[in-house]
Amino acid sequence: MTAHAESGLDVAVRILDPRLPGWGFPRWGSALAAGLDLHACLDAPATLEPQAPAVLIPAGFALAIRDPGWCALVAPRSGLGHRDGLVLGNTVGVIDADYEGPLMISAWNRNPPGTAPLTVRPGERIAQLVFTRVVRPSLRVVEAFPAMDGAAEARGAGGFGSTGHG
Repeated sequence: MTAHAESGLDVAVRILDPRLPGWGFPRWGSALAAGLDLHACLDAPATLEPQAPAVLIPAGFALAIRDPGWCALVAPRSGLGHRDGLVLGNTVGVIDADYEGPLMISAWNRNPPGTAPLTVRPGERIAQLVFTRVVRPSLRVVEAFPAMDGAAEARGAGGFGSTGHG
């Protein structure tokens, strides 16, 4: 599989679960979708109890990015998170350019205790993979930051949430 030609990124994908092509992998949900659909490669439905520890679900493939200027992010599918409460246990997964092992999806039922469990079925699209560029700046340790204009200094001094609401 190759990414879109304009990206300049060529990613090799190794299918680990033979059911994936039948479920439509690899594909983006639409012509302009940012995320590649990730399927739950399970042998039987998995039940996720509300607020229980996250469950690792195999995505059924491995990939080789191998370009230090890129990584992939495993992100939740917005409809499942908003409507059903199925989110990622680690909020977002980072797939580094040098990781070539099986992709796993950390699935978590964020719904409150006492609500119905969620069921993840084999082949269900439960997450998405987004490729993004990586910048690794030079870091320089300093004792203090150089002076800036007043607005920037005031904001930094205010701390977390200092710009207010709305």
